[in-house]
Amino acid sequence: MLGAGRAFFLTRFMTPFFSPQRERWLLLTIAGIQFTHILDFMIMMPLGPQFTRLFGISDAQFGLLVSAYTLSAGASGLAAATYVDRFDRKHLLLWLYGLFAIATLACGLATSYGFLMMARVAAGLFGGVLSALSQTIVADVVPFERRGRAMGIVMSSFSVATVAGVPIGLFIASLWGWQLTFVAIALFSAALGVGAWLTLPRLRTHLDAPRTHSVWRGIGRVLVHRDHLLAFAFSALLMFTGFTVIPFITLYMQANLGMTDTQIPYVYLCGGIATLITARFFGRLTDRLGKVRTFTFMGCAVTLPLMATTLIPPAPLWAVLLVSTGFFVCMNGRMIPGMALITSAPAPQQRGTFLVLNAAVQSAAMGVASFLGGWIISRDASGHLEHYGWAGLVGVAASLGSMLLARRLRLHGAQSAR
Repeated sequence: MLGAGRAFFLTRFMTPFFSPQRERWLLLTIAGIQFTHILDFMIMMPLGPQFTRLFGISDAQFGLLVSAYTLSAGASGLAAATYVDRFDRKHLLLWLYGLFAIATLACGLATSYGFLMMARVAAGLFGGVLSALSQTIVADVVPFERRGRAMGIVMSSFSVATVAGVPIGLFIASLWGWQLTFVAIALFSAALGVGAWLTLPRLRTHLDAPRTHSVWRGIGRVLVHRDHLLAFAFSALLMFTGFTVIPFITLYMQANLGMTDTQIPYVYLCGGIATLITARFFGRLTDRLGKVRTFTFMGCAVTLPLMATTLIPPAPLWAVLLVSTGFFVCMNGRMIPGMALITSAPAPQQRGTFLVLNAAVQSAAMGVASFLGGWIISRDASGHLEHYGWAGLVGVAASLGSMLLARRLRLHGAQSAR
């Protein structure tokens, strides 16, 4: 029965390799996997006030809980660089995704801060590699001239996670407890994993290229390449920009703006709808206007809502949502051309190793930024967050640095960086 079902899906969806139908189906499948990975990470941040109350932890300890996921993802990315280009991408994706689902289930079974910390580390070990592998698959199958649009489709998973995943997860948490939220993500991941096994083609083209060097020598060649080092630095600043601020948005809105648990989902609902609508627009704009030019424009645009998010005083709900939605849209808008630039930096035979190492760099940058943000902010006697604006200024400085580096990147497969 299962074989017949798989045959049906292959017959129905597996048209010639670069046909628009097959490419679209592959991108939607990758986007679904990214959705669960992103949701697993994002849901931690709005649940922050619950964790601080339940486990009696400080804001800095909560920042460490967020950092644990990203730092472990960075460590696993370094290890994955030794094997990611040695296996069929589909099989490797499915194994890692299955282990990620098990780790997420363990988060839902956690009964203490220490247990949850270990489960988040395990989830990061597999989730961080998933992100890089997904980007590698997109870069392998989609030509450069359509890669901005493809990244827009895949990265719309962020929008869906915010517009649907996070509000639904918070709704589940409010009714039945935060543990069930992670259990639901794990079950949904299992269902998507079965769908990916049935529909994704084998991805072995990268294995056909002759290999004249060892794994470690291949990693060394990626690491010593000047253009790759510039891309890694650009990638780190790309992620650092938001993560001194993002993990603490809910804490700030509840402590300083007086928002309730029932109002927080509207922040993610409105932000998610807006980014879902604008993601494909930014993807097309990236291909039409140019990746560097679009990134520079959005890098400038993000500074205003970023600082407004950290400095907004008590205000009506509509005003808070206007600021937070602008922040989501601009952050997502700069990520689309940014990731199109990063995936175009290496040659195809080095792309898997490069992007896994890049995922390690991004994860480390997010972890350090979250830890730094938790260290910068503090609370006054009344429980209000202080110095959040300073965390925003650090993010603005990182954004300006990323714009400067974007102009120095050299892209493989493009006649110019544009």
